[in-house]
Amino acid sequence: MTTAPEAPRPPLPPFDAASAAKKVRMAEDGWNSRDPARVALAYSPGSVWRNRAEFVSGREAIEQFLVRKWARELDYRLIKELWAFHGHRIAVRFAYEWHDDSGHWFRSYGNENWEFDDQGFMHTRIASINDLPIQESDRKYHWPLGRRPDDHPGLSDLGL
Repeated sequence: MTTAPEAPRPPLPPFDAASAAKKVRMAEDGWNSRDPARVALAYSPGSVWRNRAEFVSGREAIEQFLVRKWARELDYRLIKELWAFHGHRIAVRFAYEWHDDSGHWFRSYGNENWEFDDQGFMHTRIASINDLPIQESDRKYHWPLGRRPDDHPGLSDLGL
């Protein structure tokens, strides 16, 4: 039995400034949903990740990784910003805030390099991330859980 090919996931490469920025915002929105199954669908079935020192391959493993991540990183809120793009590749920087089950807050900073297939699915994700302990009073992300409001400042506006 042959399965039908998946519908493309626009915007499609090669990227221009507008389509790259849209792809970044769509990724941010997906991750802020904290829905592992939804987020995993943005990646090709054979997608390969390096996330910190962990290597993950395939949608099922990505989904399992995200389940573990969001069980540990509570009240997760993320902002991504386009850094560069060319052809099928996008580079982003990001920062997210979260707390652990003991109530300790962190701001995690990082960079990601993404590569997409012709159908708009990410097939490679390389992420470097550092965690900074912060006081709850130092938090900058206060929107309700879910999508960042359009009028909320981005990373550059927040001085991050």
